[in-house]
Amino acid sequence: MTELGHLHDTPDETLMLMMAGRHEEALRELHRRYARLLYGLGGRMLRQPDDVDSCVQDAFMNAWKHAARFDPSRAKAKTWLVSIAHHRFLQQLRDRPDATLELEDWDEPTAATDPTDAIVAQQAMTALDDSQRHLVELMYYRGYTHSELATITGLPLGTVKSRLRIALEHMRTSLAPGGKEGKDRGT
Repeated sequence: MTELGHLHDTPDETLMLMMAGRHEEALRELHRRYARLLYGLGGRMLRQPDDVDSCVQDAFMNAWKHAARFDPSRAKAKTWLVSIAHHRFLQQLRDRPDATLELEDWDEPTAATDPTDAIVAQQAMTALDDSQRHLVELMYYRGYTHSELATITGLPLGTVKSRLRIALEHMRTSLAPGGKEGKDRGT
């Protein structure tokens, strides 16, 4: 096995190609780069360290197994890894027995593992009005479907979908170079 030091400057997409070729050191390097981010997201969503550990491990194993499917023209490696982990966290939430938590328990602030990611996420969320922010948080952190959000909020399904689409577009715009950074909030 080669030493990892030489991979520190290797682009993520190259590491993904190496991983598809079954180079374990590429997996280790991606884990070194992104495990903290995934643990932070998992902690926010699952709140149970054992579940988070298991799901992050599963996410990296899924990335290892399916690295050949990675398409750099569709997403960055970081985005692909976060997506795999997010889907795994959602599955873990769905597999849990029904346990009701007050919304306040889910909205409790948690310590961010990577301050840069927390700042970027907060910046994107400031582009939203309160109702949009609430929908995005319920969808992303709680894993509710559009239909479930319509039931929870009492809004028509089409309205939920429209507001989420607009919210995500506002977030994208606020993060783009020269973005509006939350000044123009839509409904």
